[in-house]
Amino acid sequence: MQPVITADEMKQCDRVAMRVYGIPGILLMEQAGAAVAEYVRGMLGSVEGKSILVVCGKGNNGGDGFVAARHLANWGAKVEVLIAATSGQLSGDAKRHFAILEKLCRSIKDRLSIHFISKKTGKLPGCDIIVDALLGTGVTGEAREPYGSLIRAMNAAGVSIVAVDIPSGVDATTGRGTNAVRATATVTFGAIKTGLLCNEGRDLTGRIEVADIGIPPAAYESVGIKTFLVHASDVGRILPTRPSTAHKYSVGKVLVVAGSRGYTGAAALATMAALRAGAGAVMLLTPESVYPILARKLTEAIVHPLPATEEGTLSLKGIEALKERILWADVTILGPGLSRNRETQQVIRDLVQSTRANILVDADGLNAVDMQLLRRAKGVFILTPHAGECARLIGSTSREVETNRVAVVRDCAHNSNSVIVLKGAPTATATSEGKVYLNTTGNPGMATVGSGDVLAGVIAALWAQGMPPYQAAMSGVFVHGRAGDLAAQQLGERSIVAQDLVDFLPMAMQSIERGGGN
Repeated sequence: MQPVITADEMKQCDRVAMRVYGIPGILLMEQAGAAVAEYVRGMLGSVEGKSILVVCGKGNNGGDGFVAARHLANWGAKVEVLIAATSGQLSGDAKRHFAILEKLCRSIKDRLSIHFISKKTGKLPGCDIIVDALLGTGVTGEAREPYGSLIRAMNAAGVSIVAVDIPSGVDATTGRGTNAVRATATVTFGAIKTGLLCNEGRDLTGRIEVADIGIPPAAYESVGIKTFLVHASDVGRILPTRPSTAHKYSVGKVLVVAGSRGYTGAAALATMAALRAGAGAVMLLTPESVYPILARKLTEAIVHPLPATEEGTLSLKGIEALKERILWADVTILGPGLSRNRETQQVIRDLVQSTRANILVDADGLNAVDMQLLRRAKGVFILTPHAGECARLIGSTSREVETNRVAVVRDCAHNSNSVIVLKGAPTATATSEGKVYLNTTGNPGMATVGSGDVLAGVIAALWAQGMPPYQAAMSGVFVHGRAGDLAAQQLGERSIVAQDLVDFLPMAMQSIERGGGN
């Protein structure tokens, strides 16, 4: 799987490469800047005669920019370098590469110029493309002047921007950035940074190109990276296959405990998704108040009524029948459309606390549990919260969850001793051992009522077919997102409804098994 790292982890990798393996920092900077220049040349086809503006800061990111500027000028481009510093503020490897660039400038003044900027900037010189080497991965918080105005000027220039390692103004770990460069592409070094995938960084990064700058793989291994991107090849290798002797009860029995008066759709979507994702037998237990609706709708599933409260939700009177059916199932989905009725919430708590089973807790099921209950419970759990539900579980806020998405889901999984699927962009699946898997499929059109119910059904079906919980979770997320992408291709993002995700699941599975897509 493709590793994803934080800013601090990248610093550690750099440190190991230099101190343990003796690779000079100036060489790593040379490799980085050369990779950026090569990418720019690939975008333009040829740089000869093209006007390129390289905006540099005083740190290592600026040093990468100096190298890129030198290569581009050597290839025949007309390069203008703007430096948001004074020459006296440059230090270390950046200063050494600036000295090389300065000497080159004296010999090719016709196509290479250098300007220092220390004041607020309103407008940049005209050019064909901008290289953003202003602020690197070590910078956090709001960009000060003259950086802030330079960022705004780059965004207003109306040309493509190639960011060096990360768009200036974006936090490399969290992805937060209120005043940040909106890049066309980002050439990042060694490994993808979490900030390129989360929060504002997700939309500001553009196309991501990972450049190998010569850091040994052992340097990354020494840091103990535990965050990874999930791709189609990762999922295709582990999806369950059916033996020739398969029968309906040997390829996954899923029990869905869902639905209430006014919320029949959630139960139907979760049930149908589990069937479409390959479960051999799916049973829905639902309040008798809505049983006639769901029994008529779900002709391929086994549907049983249970006692209902006056509000049409699950009653405590059905708890023994529930426990008996859970023993039948390989995996139980607990939550979609169950409501927040007090008695029904008690049913959920009793089931979580008393049964030794594989249980996926979603939606209204999440409102009934807390960390203390999960730690006491005897079963194996996958939880599928969105940011608000996760915030309630850990006693935080939705903003805090979104800002530190990877760190939060990792801590939540560890503290609950469960697999946690934190829904959102990107959806992050975490194990209690600290590994986090970030999804690469899906689109904004999937932000529709019922999408989470479909996801619950897919994950449960894969789990019931024998996949370990974390593999079922990360694979289910990927398949669910692929179905959404296929739906968007045919219907458009704006028109996707949750049933479309169910309908496109077979095609999504086939495309992954055949090795298609990312």
